[in-house]
Amino acid sequence: MSDIPNGFTGFKTHENFQALPDLPDLNVKYPTRNYNAKKLAEIPEDERRWAWVEVDLTAIRSNVMAAKHIIGSGCRLMAVVKADAYGHGAVRVAKTALNSGAEYLGVATIDEAIELREALITAPILILAEPPLSAIPLLVAYQIMPTIYTPEFAIQYAEEADRNGVRAPYHLKINTGMNRIGVRHDEAVDFMMQVSFHRALELVGTFTHFATADMAETLDFQIQTKRFTEAVNAMRAAGFNPGIVHAANSAATFRYREVHFDMVRVGIALYGLYPCQQVRHLIDLKPAMSVKARISDVMTVPMSEGVSYGLVYRSPGSVKICTLPLGYADGLQRGLSGKIGIILGGQKCRQVGIICMDQCMFEVDMRAYGNRVRLNPQIGDEVVLIGEQGDSVVTIDEMAHILNTINYEIATGFSNRLPRIYP
Repeated sequence: MSDIPNGFTGFKTHENFQALPDLPDLNVKYPTRNYNAKKLAEIPEDERRWAWVEVDLTAIRSNVMAAKHIIGSGCRLMAVVKADAYGHGAVRVAKTALNSGAEYLGVATIDEAIELREALITAPILILAEPPLSAIPLLVAYQIMPTIYTPEFAIQYAEEADRNGVRAPYHLKINTGMNRIGVRHDEAVDFMMQVSFHRALELVGTFTHFATADMAETLDFQIQTKRFTEAVNAMRAAGFNPGIVHAANSAATFRYREVHFDMVRVGIALYGLYPCQQVRHLIDLKPAMSVKARISDVMTVPMSEGVSYGLVYRSPGSVKICTLPLGYADGLQRGLSGKIGIILGGQKCRQVGIICMDQCMFEVDMRAYGNRVRLNPQIGDEVVLIGEQGDSVVTIDEMAHILNTINYEIATGFSNRLPRIYP
């Protein structure tokens, strides 16, 4: 039975009812009106939004050359540019590193490798873990080397290469104690016996990864070194050429010359950041990343009135509150709220209030005392959140210490919403 009452003729239209406007034409081409697409594209990224990451490629070059000096001419250097070069921009960093003496590139994913290939980078690229089986055609098409540690992947990879009339180069990962990925150190020869029959497979390198090279304690490092050396020697004794032997990450590169072998893998140090305290006196690194913004608003907040969510900060009076257009969605983590300095006019000012998703605020003290120069903040003034201005410095390491984490996480955490600028 119908629920519609007898005699129903439809809803009555209210006398003030206005029909909805026509839906927009989804076929409209943008930009519209008299705007020229080329002219619009010429508006600089740091003028579309007043917040950006600045990357000093000269510092990258200096760090590569410093590492090359330490390892000497008989050892290759792999520049690890995974995670968009630790937030610095993979393509530009990779090209700079290669032009400065690096011979290899290391990435974490196949898409990271493809980005480099599509930027016309022809250097050897190693994915530092075994990708999914479904990605094998991409490896062959883009001439990207995988890390291998399962027979199934090795054979399917070799078959795909063979069908296309090419070789299937790879690096073998040996698990010497980190127990994350890899063939166990005492099973390396058995693994090679399972896969080496395939005519397309080509073992280009053999490597391991240290779990404690950045720690004061050295026993576990020594155990891993011994296991790796024994595994490589066993492969050679069984007639397998291990190819390029490599083990050293940034910390091991500078602390332990005995594990340089044929190649070292420099990651965090490439960007001017130290992997541990023990390295600081061994090499002079130059930080490459700065984070900058321009003030988007300035206001005088009366005494005792609050700022930002929760109003956890209250104005003491005689201050100006300046707003910046970046927040935790950009990588300025919420846990830093009220704990960091922001540099304006060479002076460090206090960040105040809870850091928001897209904005944050800082306080400028308008009182004059001592020899301190009173600041007069204006909309559009440039500030530094990480880096140097005048005699003031804010570092990634300081932020990492506040958050009880490592500098890697801070550097990689700045999102691609912030354009990378290369002055």
